[in-house]
Amino acid sequence: MSIPQPTSSTQLPALIHQAIAQAGGWIGFDRFMAMALYQPGLGYYTNALQKFGAMPSSGSDFVTAPGLSPLFGQTLAVQVQQALTATGTDEVWEFGAGTGALALQMLDSLGDAVRRYTIIDLSGSLRARQADTLLKHAHKVRWLDAWPEAIAGVVVGNEVLDAMPVQLLQRTRGVWHERGVVSAGEGFAWQDRLTDLRPPVEIEGAHDYLTEIHPQAEAFITSLAERLLAGRGGAAFFLDYGFPEAEYFHPQRHMGTVMCHQQHQADPDPLVAVGQKDITAHVNFTGVALAGQNAGLNVLGYTSQAWFLLNLGLAERMAAATLAERSLAQRLINEHEMGELFKVIGFSTSADASALGFARGDRSHRL
Repeated sequence: MSIPQPTSSTQLPALIHQAIAQAGGWIGFDRFMAMALYQPGLGYYTNALQKFGAMPSSGSDFVTAPGLSPLFGQTLAVQVQQALTATGTDEVWEFGAGTGALALQMLDSLGDAVRRYTIIDLSGSLRARQADTLLKHAHKVRWLDAWPEAIAGVVVGNEVLDAMPVQLLQRTRGVWHERGVVSAGEGFAWQDRLTDLRPPVEIEGAHDYLTEIHPQAEAFITSLAERLLAGRGGAAFFLDYGFPEAEYFHPQRHMGTVMCHQQHQADPDPLVAVGQKDITAHVNFTGVALAGQNAGLNVLGYTSQAWFLLNLGLAERMAAATLAERSLAQRLINEHEMGELFKVIGFSTSADASALGFARGDRSHRL
């Protein structure tokens, strides 16, 4: 499998300028974000730039939990194993598999419990890296470019929902606008337009307020639900940073949550270095839960990543690890690192299912 070569940093901006012109001089931020991240061969997730790595010296921009410690995938596999048994299935589906590290950790742990591991990923360059990482499991792994009509098995998505395009809403002097992007010479600038769109809850106060709504992430969950229900049954687990609705749209969170990552540095400006850095927004887990429920799924639970991993035996795994391994794994559960900011939500097609990861610390009542 060939890996795409790096492309000119001017090609993607030129395409976005063209899209803006064709749209009459303005596009919504969701379209801008989609092109910046996923434009074939040019977007951040589809070009050949190094993305995942523990240190900036590798040329990477950020590290995810599977790259931090193999104990992450080994522990998550305990939950996947339970869900496979409960649903009577033998296939795992991963969306946005990154380097393939999580798939490798889970395949090594799950053994014969998994007949097939299906990856759905838009990135050709990452797919090549995944294939190399998963070489010893090549007989089990397949890649799909599009959704099948039905899905049976256990679905996993680690830091997938945060990379789905969002719409920006700006309240200025009490009036709501949609924030979009216009051309400004060779670069880009913000421009707000009046809109009928609103956040899902009323924002207290009269102060100016910027936030996001997540129709694409919610549509993704709806589509997933339809396919799980069309299959022979299944479950899904998503791990990401975000909040329930009451926290997401808190009056003090007036600057929104859109953030960029490049060379292990965070910045709030997605309009520069387009295609060269990651763009994310925090997840509204209430919206995700409602999308799943409205489409016929049952919420298994919702909790912090720390509680989820501890429920699945991470502490016991850490006790048996080396000091260096424990130090890295500690970042998965530290309150000031991934432990509290990252949350986990689970879904099932069965009304009476349960999940070990939510045995203690379940916060479903806060959604």
